[in-house]
Amino acid sequence: MSKLLRAKEASLARVHTTKEKGIYPYFRPISSSQDTEVDIDGKKVLMFGSNSYLGLTNHPKVKEAAKRAIDKYGTGCAGSRFLNGTLDLHLELERRLAEYVGKEAALVFSTGFLANQGALSSLTGRNDYIILDELDHASIIDGSRLSFSKVIKYRHNNMEDLEAKLSALPQSSVRLIVVDGVFSMEGDIAKLPEIVALADTYGANIMVDDAHGLGVVGLNGAGTAAHFNLTDKVDVIMGTFSKSFASLGGFIAGDGDVIEYLKHSARSLIFSASMTPAAAASVLATLDIIQSEPEHIQRLWDNTNYARNLLKEAGFDTGHVSETPVIPIYIRNEEQVFRITRMLQDQGVFVNPVVPPAVQPDATLIRFSLMSTHTFAQIETAIDKLTETFTLAGIPLKQKI
Repeated sequence: MSKLLRAKEASLARVHTTKEKGIYPYFRPISSSQDTEVDIDGKKVLMFGSNSYLGLTNHPKVKEAAKRAIDKYGTGCAGSRFLNGTLDLHLELERRLAEYVGKEAALVFSTGFLANQGALSSLTGRNDYIILDELDHASIIDGSRLSFSKVIKYRHNNMEDLEAKLSALPQSSVRLIVVDGVFSMEGDIAKLPEIVALADTYGANIMVDDAHGLGVVGLNGAGTAAHFNLTDKVDVIMGTFSKSFASLGGFIAGDGDVIEYLKHSARSLIFSASMTPAAAASVLATLDIIQSEPEHIQRLWDNTNYARNLLKEAGFDTGHVSETPVIPIYIRNEEQVFRITRMLQDQGVFVNPVVPPAVQPDATLIRFSLMSTHTFAQIETAIDKLTETFTLAGIPLKQKI
């Protein structure tokens, strides 16, 4: 054991143990494009663990846009947005994104993690407060830590607890409520109308991380604020391109002065290499498809409703919260989660294991996520394999309804 890792020995031992048992579920190499079927170890596997909700990573128009961008701009920008790394493509994308989510301006970052980190480390100060849902994404938590602001968490989607926290804070400070629009593991949607009402009452501001909401909910997939018709009540909207937008990167949208401030203050923008030309062009092409071909979103919801009903009929514990294409299947035992994940892959179905710290120890689950491009037959096959695997593992299902 390296001296450097002596204090981390228990964490590393956990990794070694799962590898020795043959149930280590991470860093699985895929040898094909991200589609409803992928190649793993020379075998076709149904993909039900992807965030490509609209299935556009393999769309011909998106791939062609990326190729054209490489031909024109090359493979990289060789610098940060702040200096030599801003292309006309980035500016066009920012204009389109701001229009799409209903804000004055937008700012593109190299990843969604960096977008959250840059915004949250910059917008509030030492005497201010950031109020988080306890299930907010890790990038929100890390960005908040860098802000030097006081960070307060409230119980997940619990408006009484949020009000109790807000009512105790000084009105002279900035109080920024930061919430996932769609929670990426449980699949539920933030109670944005109630959050807005509390923010109005206590004079707080709101930021919505819509990484898993854009392209999924709201008119034309414009996100959680659009879903509730509350865009004008949300101060900052964050989004990523690695989910519905078939690419890599992220953005922050808000009032023009907020974006201007972030351009000159967000360290993860100023000191990071720029989003690549191919990535930016891919997002622009994806935006075109989403806005001109609404059938992709409709198919996603058709698949989601079909899968949710089949899982319920089969007796799986999916909780009572998922309202989106992310469907949790609770197992509530960490080792069993890893074992089921491995068994399913052997049976030709890829799902994601979700264990602490992503969830509480008694809420471990496998994450079953839908894509617009799945067929009903693929969904049926996957759920049949799930049923067989749970039976083999001795995990009881509820009585069928």
